[in-house]
Amino acid sequence: MLQSLVNALNHPALTVWGNPMSWAEILGFATGLFCVWLVGRRHILNFPVGIANCALLFLLFFEARLFADAGLQVVFILLGFQGWWLWSRGAQEDGLALSRLDMTHWIGVLGVSVLLTGSLYLLLTLAKGSVPLADAVITSLSLLAQWLLNRRKLESWYFWIVVDLISIPLYAYKQLYLIAVLYGVFLGLCVMGLRAWRQEMASPALAEGAG
Repeated sequence: MLQSLVNALNHPALTVWGNPMSWAEILGFATGLFCVWLVGRRHILNFPVGIANCALLFLLFFEARLFADAGLQVVFILLGFQGWWLWSRGAQEDGLALSRLDMTHWIGVLGVSVLLTGSLYLLLTLAKGSVPLADAVITSLSLLAQWLLNRRKLESWYFWIVVDLISIPLYAYKQLYLIAVLYGVFLGLCVMGLRAWRQEMASPALAEGAG
């Protein structure tokens, strides 16, 4: 039954400009938009919607031989459950307030990103993955962005913006055109989310009370 579902999701649903698009690509587009919209409003439902989105993108990226991006979706699912729990606990207790990284943590996060990118690049090169460097950069920065998002760090938006800027041309190159468009919309939504979080941080009572 699971294989039948996978086959159905990977089956072409429609053709746009001569390019077939699967149900997984279409549903991934829709759930991705909804998820980022919810994140910008700090709504806890972004987590279950995001988990569904990751499952759909896993199918797409695996088919495209973007192995790091596919594996990343599995990690995102786990981080999604963690973030869901953290935000739920924050809402029940004192609230998980928005905050910024200090210089020490900035250095640590950037150092981890370099190590992750280098390690993933070597693994993807050995696995003969497609576009290993870009795949490695997207994967490492996305992991850090999600980790920061779970902790409601403003800098998570900066990482997501960089991820989007790299992802758009990569997915277009892999002929995942609808997903490339999705990441273009993500970019706009991330800029809006960054502005919204900055405004909330300027109003401490609002930032601590939202959940």
